[in-house]
Amino acid sequence: MILSPSMLSADFSCLKEQITQAENAGAKWLHIDVMDGIFVPNISFGACVYKCLKEHTNLFFDVHLMITKPERYIKEFADAGADMITFHTEATDKISECIDMIHELGKKAGIAINPETGTDEVKPYLDKADMVLVMSVHPGHGGQAYISDVDGKIQELRKICGPDYLIEVDGGIKKSNIKHVTDLGANVIVAGSAVFNDDIAGSVKGLLEEI
Repeated sequence: MILSPSMLSADFSCLKEQITQAENAGAKWLHIDVMDGIFVPNISFGACVYKCLKEHTNLFFDVHLMITKPERYIKEFADAGADMITFHTEATDKISECIDMIHELGKKAGIAINPETGTDEVKPYLDKADMVLVMSVHPGHGGQAYISDVDGKIQELRKICGPDYLIEVDGGIKKSNIKHVTDLGANVIVAGSAVFNDDIAGSVKGLLEEI
């Protein structure tokens, strides 16, 4: 089971220190949300922001591209230190090509779907991709409530993909519902405000204890 704290919820004035706290408490991945203001109604940051963190942490960089036509920037994000690059099936008509491009750059490839998108959109690519990300909120803003309508998608994907395939769930997950989500079949959990708060180490440990 993998906890991937979302950097978007961290305090950027002390980013390195907060990420170190999460890592020392047991987090293994760092979820990095990249938003372009087009695919989602918000803008976050580019590759340069996490590139400077790479030498200060051993966390696996889980880069989530919420951008239109991700094929334009995959190399840039790979070169900046991404370990996994996940893009949205809704954002490109070159899904297979994007997966190939990511793999050719020596990175793992993830494919994501929004809450209203059915699993049929990712099924043809599950054998090529390394992970599928199920959004449990509408992407673009932190702090939203978990959308329970996605429960069935998580269960279906776990049944299709088998026990070891990476199924990530992102949005509205906290200590009170993380066990519910992992029981459905998720094995990579993104948590933002549930981690980056006044007690980062305690929050990470508490989430991991629940699962």
